[in-house]
Amino acid sequence: MSIQLDSHTGVAGAVHAQAERDTQDALSLEVTLCGVRFRNPIVLASGILGLSEEIFARLARSGIGGITTKSCSLQPRVGWHNPTIVSWGHGLINAVGLSNPGVEVMVEEIRAARRHLQPLGVPIIASIFATTIYDFGTLARYVSEAEPDLIEVNISCPNLDAQHEEMFSSNAYVSGQVTRAVKRNARCPVVVKLSPNVDNIVTIAREVANNGADAICAINSLGPGMVLDIESAKPVLANRTGGVSGPAIRPIAVRCVYDICRALRGMGVQVIGTGGVTDARDAIEMILAGATCVGVGSAVHARGLGVFAEMTAGIADYMRRHGYRSLDEFRGRAL
Repeated sequence: MSIQLDSHTGVAGAVHAQAERDTQDALSLEVTLCGVRFRNPIVLASGILGLSEEIFARLARSGIGGITTKSCSLQPRVGWHNPTIVSWGHGLINAVGLSNPGVEVMVEEIRAARRHLQPLGVPIIASIFATTIYDFGTLARYVSEAEPDLIEVNISCPNLDAQHEEMFSSNAYVSGQVTRAVKRNARCPVVVKLSPNVDNIVTIAREVANNGADAICAINSLGPGMVLDIESAKPVLANRTGGVSGPAIRPIAVRCVYDICRALRGMGVQVIGTGGVTDARDAIEMILAGATCVGVGSAVHARGLGVFAEMTAGIADYMRRHGYRSLDEFRGRAL
């Protein structure tokens, strides 16, 4: 995947400056997720960008509220061969294969990134995945050494290979046991990322909440799906199938966020709404459905880093038009 990191740089700076002025004019886009302060609700979703000091620093300067790292495992993982990510007209289809350098390298990268992010007030969410419940707990202990602000537990990737059999999030009891293992070993709040590819996502959400999840991220990509090249009559992805993301899945994501927020009201479990968010209108929709923060992924591929400042400026404009002074005044209004 090629993302133009310099795209919209000038626009992003101008829009971010305007968003800051809007905030100073009695508007507050600030949110608190699991006790951690975010300057605005827009969070980079896991997997859309690699992890490096330079990229994270540029993300922080682009006006983003928080950053989720690429998911890491105990051991390095190569992932699938290219092509791994393809635009299909209404979003992306991807089978990256959870490639990452392993937790030891990621811990050092997260530590380095925090030096850039902390002065700018941008929290970092460390994403982890494993193939056993025990390994999830071990990963949580190791990654806690990097002192991330939160840990995201990825139990919901739809394109793992056959040896992993099924997603942890397919089973409510197993999802709860993973959550319990991570909570025992984590030294920060825990966010559990759920899949839409289940019979009842609310059942899974309740189970992870009952086992100690501080927040839920909903949703991961849909699928797996397949796109064919009609000239060669072959799948466009090297892995043949992959997770579907982007604008086409947003209505499903909004419904999942709405159902989870409605079901878990009063439990103190917050939600990061993710899936197909491309502009301020989409982010506002997630907040109306009850989300505290809004994850953005595929939109970066299409629109560059300027998308974050454009979203925050659009949210501020919406708040002015409706007379809101803070996000709390309309969060969950659709409920």
